[in-house]
Amino acid sequence: MSIFALPSSKSFPGANSGCSFSLAVNAWVFFRISGGLFNPAVTLGLFLCGAISWYRSIILCIVQFAAAIAAAGISQLVVPGGINARTKLGSTCSLAQGFFIEMFCTSLLMFAIYMLAGEKHKATFIAPVGIGLALFLAELFATGLTGGSLNPARTLGMLSPASPTLYTCGQLLTYISTRP
Repeated sequence: MSIFALPSSKSFPGANSGCSFSLAVNAWVFFRISGGLFNPAVTLGLFLCGAISWYRSIILCIVQFAAAIAAAGISQLVVPGGINARTKLGSTCSLAQGFFIEMFCTSLLMFAIYMLAGEKHKATFIAPVGIGLALFLAELFATGLTGGSLNPARTLGMLSPASPTLYTCGQLLTYISTRP
């Protein structure tokens, strides 16, 4: 059984902390290459607020989606028994609830990124810690309810049969609602 399985994530916060710490470390490692951007939702949001150019945002989004698909495929081959990280609604969550949960949790993550990394200041170098903690809080809440995608590339990479448009539309509203 995978630690990413939906039922175990409700009672075992290790899956959430693993995702959060991996984001924090990878954001630090890849900051000088791509700005630590792995999420097309964040990329589009940074474009809309003028932090990155349209050209860079298009290239980053294409690379983010391609990398998510490649990573999911490689993970399925490498991990014995495959991985269970698909984003799907929990049994107690309606479609509308899932939509708004994803929207608000993605907004939390994007707000943390804007305030900690988008606005340059003396503490920007430790921004990945705060971003990882924001992801941890959002995942802790959303994982048992929606699978806690917070990232359209992650949803597409795992190609969940449970309405991937739900997450994409929820995150699209996030872009609009967090635009300054």
